[in-house]
Amino acid sequence: MSGATTTAPAAAGALVAGQGTPGVVVFDYAGWSTRFAALAANVRAEQALACFAQAVLYLPNTPTSPVRDVGRRTLLLELLVAHIATLFLPQEQGGQGGLVGRVASASRGSVSVTTEYAHPSERAAWFAQTPYGAAFWAATRGLRQARYIPGGPQTPRIWP
Repeated sequence: MSGATTTAPAAAGALVAGQGTPGVVVFDYAGWSTRFAALAANVRAEQALACFAQAVLYLPNTPTSPVRDVGRRTLLLELLVAHIATLFLPQEQGGQGGLVGRVASASRGSVSVTTEYAHPSERAAWFAQTPYGAAFWAATRGLRQARYIPGGPQTPRIWP
């Protein structure tokens, strides 16, 4: 699965970036939980690792990934893990509780919430549901722009 480690860690910090295949990010739960402490209070290492396995579906974790810098790719994958975890956590644990989209309106008496899954870009809509996804989308803007390299054959490379 794109070079991701998919086995559950023996301890919370058992998977450390920099160990394993060169050019591939290995999920570090201890580092992720420090960066996203509010989420880590409700997301166990095994759950975060499962989110990491899902995150590599959106950003390939191979030496030939669109993000070649392993440090930068680590930060982006951590944002994706936080985004995915937030989407699937119950609301009382800091997640979105199954709501899809941004909250368009809310009322208090007899509780009413309306969500909207509209966004200027259809591809960005899924990422715009959480601050972590929006940060990922903004940080990867350069990957979604065409690049012209003079000379040689031009192979279109569009991501995602």
